[in-house]
Amino acid sequence: MPKGGRPARIFPSRRSTSSSTLVFAVLLMLSVVLLMLLALGILSLPVDKGNDSPKTPNHGIKSQTRDGEDLLGERGSRWTEVISWEPRAFVYHNFLSEEECKHLIELAKPHMEKSTVVDSATGQSKDSRVRTSSGMFLRRGRDKIISDIEKRISDFTFMPVDHGEGLQVLHYEVGQKYEPHYDYFIDEYNTRNGGQRIATVLMYLSDVEEGGETIFPNANVNSSSLPWYNELSECGKKGLSVKPKMGDALLFWSMRPDATLDPLSLHGGCPVIKGNKWSSTKWIRVNEYRA
Repeated sequence: MPKGGRPARIFPSRRSTSSSTLVFAVLLMLSVVLLMLLALGILSLPVDKGNDSPKTPNHGIKSQTRDGEDLLGERGSRWTEVISWEPRAFVYHNFLSEEECKHLIELAKPHMEKSTVVDSATGQSKDSRVRTSSGMFLRRGRDKIISDIEKRISDFTFMPVDHGEGLQVLHYEVGQKYEPHYDYFIDEYNTRNGGQRIATVLMYLSDVEEGGETIFPNANVNSSSLPWYNELSECGKKGLSVKPKMGDALLFWSMRPDATLDPLSLHGGCPVIKGNKWSSTKWIRVNEYRA
């Protein structure tokens, strides 16, 4: 170095800086895409619970333990389908296993009674030709299987377990139906405990050979464009309809995101034409429901 000279200053090349920026941008983009896939449930991360014991093969009697809970039976491939935004309605395919469906039916069978409706004037239950099924209620958290189903409903809806009413199990024979109605209340009596009904999860416990669809007659959907339109009964073709399939769960919201009641949530059960229809309903309240 020349005497009295200053050391040369070294600057990173533009090419090196540009490459680093490009790599950082690509990594950032990949991170965003990964987070979106995780949020949508398309990807999941493996969870190591620290249990090194070998897993026992499943033969359809008991599935592997998940989050400390025993699941009854195996469920098929699970995915969620958006069927409408007006009203907001979604189908969770294979929400229940066949064994879970049969468990709910067997618990309910000895206690089935004629279904009733709510009298809007008094808030009390009454008989009505509008609803011709039979049904009964299973207490919230009655057994471990029901507790697991209710936890699954909570995960699906992002609503706390204690905001849900007990499970109602319903049975429709040939010719039986439920005329279009709202699940929300227009009286004060029925909103004292838990407030308004905000959402409904309807689980199909059996297949139905013909008829028995859940129909939304006021939905903003062109029903004739539905892929399954030709499989519907005449009743089912009068609006947006969901065909019963054992294990599937239909979630729809009776209230809009702005907390107003949604008249498009009007829904009913089409008459069963052939076979039997078993279902289970979970009504969810705005606030904690004292069961």
